Amino acid sequence: MQIIKVKDYEEMSKKASDILSDKLKGKPKLVLGLATGSTPEGLYKLLIEQYKNNEISFKQAKTFNLDEYVGLDRQDSNSYYYYMNNQLFKHIDIPLEQTNIPNGIATDSDKECSDYEKLIKEQGGIDIQLLGMGLNGHIGFNEPGTPFTSRTHVVTLDESTRQANARFFDSLDDVPTNAITMGIETIMDSKEIVMLVSGEAKASTLQQVIQGEVTKDVPATILQRHPNVTIIADEAALSKVR
Repeated sequence: MQIIKVKDYEEMSKKASDILSDKLKGKPKLVLGLATGSTPEGLYKLLIEQYKNNEISFKQAKTFNLDEYVGLDRQDSNSYYYYMNNQLFKHIDIPLEQTNIPNGIATDSDKECSDYEKLIKEQGGIDIQLLGMGLNGHIGFNEPGTPFTSRTHVVTLDESTRQANARFFDSLDDVPTNAITMGIETIMDSKEIVMLVSGEAKASTLQQVIQGEVTKDVPATILQRHPNVTIIADEAALSKVR
């Protein structure tokens, strides 16, 4: 596990964009695992900038998103499909048919999950997976207690996760109670993982992830067992790591 300490959110985003753009230049057909939420927004802005400056191209890349809310269609402004198009896809040259996000309104959720796993395998697996980390240590939407052997599945969202995401909705009641997420084993199958963590609120959890025991109670601790993980975190997030 490599820890890269940066001063603040802006430097974290810059470091991550440098890593991803270098990978893309070295392998134009890169299979990218992508995340949503507020953490990667700065990174996506920088990647768009690099694309507009003709430094990188996504034309041959393929993407797989970590998760999607159950019950939100793709036109819903709170869906992760809408988020990804708004934050990244519509600003770059990636063909939309090369982007993959779970279907939150699939009539058969179990089939949607198994089909998603098949799609990832057909592409030879994910080359580099981008992660954020929840306050409770969740990765993707794999909440505390999720088995480390889990593959893509439907999850019931922890109350703390719903409260943390309520700022994106009109009210807490509007936040979905379920989501489809890549499983922990699916994430761990990625050839490389880059996790971004920012802010003092996540300091205690990050300290556990880096220095604590590997436990299902803090899902991100499993990353200690991955052979190629980079954590990019700012001073506030690393303030409890000694």
